[in-house]
Amino acid sequence: MAEGTVGRRADYGHFRPVPTRWMDNDVYGHVNNVVYYSYFDTVVNLYLVEEGGLDFAAGPVIGIVAESMCRYRKALAYPEVIDAGLRVGRLGNSSVRYEIGLFRAGEDEAAAEGHFVHVFVDRDTRRPTPIPAGMRAALARIAQP
Repeated sequence: MAEGTVGRRADYGHFRPVPTRWMDNDVYGHVNNVVYYSYFDTVVNLYLVEEGGLDFAAGPVIGIVAESMCRYRKALAYPEVIDAGLRVGRLGNSSVRYEIGLFRAGEDEAAAEGHFVHVFVDRDTRRPTPIPAGMRAALARIAQP
């Protein structure tokens, strides 16, 4: 996700539709900037639960967000259904950088792009721990070459 370049659908390995909600719009008639992070969180965590076996309620390992960023290119607004693209930009021992593109239906260029970094930690000690094997395999499937 180089600065100045706009991501395209083909840049992402996994997609999920994310419906906007009435409350997502701000007084200017578009999705408020902080809501984009909610969309990022939604696509990442659903992928981890459905594909990686994450048990966020009782599992021994949890992900803590260490960094996040969003670059806004085009306004989104309710009642759009956004196509959220997901890929892994870096897969470490205990951390992963997710890269997300938000697309309007039928558009090839991202309306917004961003990333966030999860550090996986032991639920009880909050100390970094290796990414569990099943989750690592799921993340590797959408990792950039």
